[in-house]
Amino acid sequence: MSSGREAAILEHGFTAVSRDIDNKILKGAKNVKDPIPLSTEDINFPSEALVQKVQEYAKAHLNEQTFNHSVRVYYYAIPGCAILHTQFPHWTVSPSTYAIACLLHDIGTTEHNLHSTLLSFEFYGAFVSSSLLASLSAPQAQNDAVVEAIIRHQDIGTVGTITTLGQVLQLATILDNMGGHAELVHEETIKDVVAKWPRKGWSKCFAQTIRMENGLKPWAHTTSLGEEDFPEGVLGNKLMEPYD
Repeated sequence: MSSGREAAILEHGFTAVSRDIDNKILKGAKNVKDPIPLSTEDINFPSEALVQKVQEYAKAHLNEQTFNHSVRVYYYAIPGCAILHTQFPHWTVSPSTYAIACLLHDIGTTEHNLHSTLLSFEFYGAFVSSSLLASLSAPQAQNDAVVEAIIRHQDIGTVGTITTLGQVLQLATILDNMGGHAELVHEETIKDVVAKWPRKGWSKCFAQTIRMENGLKPWAHTTSLGEEDFPEGVLGNKLMEPYD
């Protein structure tokens, strides 16, 4: 493996990890170690021009609830903090690449995008994101990492592997959407993140989006999570209920 390829794999979170978070990564435990409380004031959002342009794009195209969800997902798991800091410090992915993946992972759920294609939202969102990143001259490896993570961020399962970036994005989105793996993040961290980036009825908003896509596209990949089980699980998110 060339040094350049190896460096890109490490930088952009392409290292393979198991899809089986419960048995093979956590080995039946609730967490690797007890999480520590962290404040958004202690967590820097990347200031690179590329990330700022992606953030502007996301804010212009996503509704407020989805944009806030996307930013919360960043703060729950950003390298150096929360999930990656206390649970998996040996996993590598640059903050910039993770930020871009967070900001764009639900870009396919806008009403315009849902109606613009017969593709499932993750796949179409990945194509939209790839075109955007190419237009902004993002490195190809970073573009590839974001696309892979977006396509697979609802690819929940136990067989095989997924990129580090993809697994972290899954963990953070499942936490925010369904309250899954709550033991990975300290309650005070969640309170602080939600205070800065409010949910504003996110559970109801996202459940409606799931049902909209499933109605438009009965073949959608989202149905693999359960046509009713998934939206009902989102609505039944007890962890985030006090904040909705």
